[in-house]
Amino acid sequence: MEKLNIAVSPHIHGRKTTGGVMLDVILALLPATIAGVILFGLDALLVIAVCVASAVLGEFLFNLILKRDQTIGDLSCVVTGLLLALNLPASVPLWQAAVGAVFAVVLVKGVFGGLGKNIVNPAITARVFMLLAFGSMTSAVFPKGMDSASGATPLTDLDNGVAPSLLDLFLGKNGGAIGETCALALIIGGVYLLIRRVISWHIPVAFIGTVFLFTLLLEGGDMEAALAWVLSGGLLIGAFFMATDYVTSPINAVGKIIFGIGAGVITVLIRFWGVYPEGVSFAILLMNIVNPFIDAKCNRKLFGGDKK
Repeated sequence: MEKLNIAVSPHIHGRKTTGGVMLDVILALLPATIAGVILFGLDALLVIAVCVASAVLGEFLFNLILKRDQTIGDLSCVVTGLLLALNLPASVPLWQAAVGAVFAVVLVKGVFGGLGKNIVNPAITARVFMLLAFGSMTSAVFPKGMDSASGATPLTDLDNGVAPSLLDLFLGKNGGAIGETCALALIIGGVYLLIRRVISWHIPVAFIGTVFLFTLLLEGGDMEAALAWVLSGGLLIGAFFMATDYVTSPINAVGKIIFGIGAGVITVLIRFWGVYPEGVSFAILLMNIVNPFIDAKCNRKLFGGDKK
């Protein structure tokens, strides 16, 4: 009798392994990673390296101490570290980046049993933790060569009624986190994931579309301003790479659309009326929490099963 192999989710498209899916995500993040290093320089590269190394080492030591099977080979810790790094400013102290990465893989993922058992997205949760714990997270960082003395982040400009250049937003010539500024790089990565069928269109389209329509209404029909809100901040990286996390997002299409719409509404509410200028991380985290209820209401009932 052949040995029965049992593996954690996702079990998608038969031949795809967890490591294969995570490798696709890493490849999809490469354009944003390269753009971030070009725009923000060596500081960005160091933050990325520290986050990834700390996530891998943290998961390795956690499994070693608890005598669990090593899971660093599935590359999920690399994805978590890379995603967290791309959501941080290049000026963040390296020790804080390391603390955030370890927090993500140990407290958010490992304590709950590892990949497939965490109830919230590790990278998102670590970013929110760092935002609440460290003042450095609110520092505005601008690309090399940009006059930071007169510059402002796109969300700050929009909040003050000034629409930033759409071309600058598209190419990343604005302040922000390492991997969130260049919309072009994020769109390339998102399209790659869609083509590879690693993600479906439902959450990104519902999330981004809701933000666009909501802000279009609030901006009095100003199309340029609405597009600027979409291309600013962490919306694209959140919609393509974090809201679509298999474990913490709904299973079926209807649930995914509800999830995306909910995240979009919360994002706009925080951006326009909240204390923090950006609401993407909080929105995804809140939708992660209610995700089990969405799944419970949207999952199809088995034929002959409980109809309640």
